Amino acid sequence: MLVYVDLEHDRLQNEPELWEKSLARRLKHKYRLEELSGEPCLIVRYYNLNPALLRELAPPVRAVIVSGCYTDFEHYSEESLAGLRAVYREAAWPTLGLCGGHQLLAQTYGADIGPLGPLASGEPDPYAGTYMPGMKQERGFMPVNIRRPHPLFVDLAHQPTFFQSHYWEVKAPPPGFHILAESDLCGVQAIAHADRPLFGVQFHPEEYDEAHLDGRKVLENFLVMVKRTGN
Repeated sequence: MLVYVDLEHDRLQNEPELWEKSLARRLKHKYRLEELSGEPCLIVRYYNLNPALLRELAPPVRAVIVSGCYTDFEHYSEESLAGLRAVYREAAWPTLGLCGGHQLLAQTYGADIGPLGPLASGEPDPYAGTYMPGMKQERGFMPVNIRRPHPLFVDLAHQPTFFQSHYWEVKAPPPGFHILAESDLCGVQAIAHADRPLFGVQFHPEEYDEAHLDGRKVLENFLVMVKRTGN
């Protein structure tokens, strides 16, 4: 079984349209993971997650995928994130963090995370009138540069295209992790631990479409690695 961790904060329920959009996306991602893996995928809210729960589930958990979120991390209590951080630290299951899940993985191991930064004075703002105007952001399908060969990117071109939706980033990889990919705006687009089955991507591979299938390939490659671990 796969476990898909829903990282969205409950406060998003105060914005019903966004909350419903978030729920619909989580269900879409669950079904995509089930299709790609041939296994059931259980959605677990982030504050209910902990290593003990993962050990109790049946059939056994083979991998953990942690979603992104609309809500800024300042609204999350450390108590609510303690179980997720414990799963990251224990690294008993192959784990892939997506966007916010990637940032929390890196932070758990000692990395700084934060906004990409403000636009320079006079710099055109492609997101004026939308979310976080005036800030550097990556939105939509955009190219990413592969810096280091890795099983996560097998059979992909040097510059694949993935869906982006963020204005925060990991500032530098934490100790024990390698940078696998970067973009012109974000220097840490993908990381992998040197010897533990921990992976993070700033982009959203789960948000592929028929014209942009590189994200699907990343998920397939991750699932191949899961099978090789014997989990």
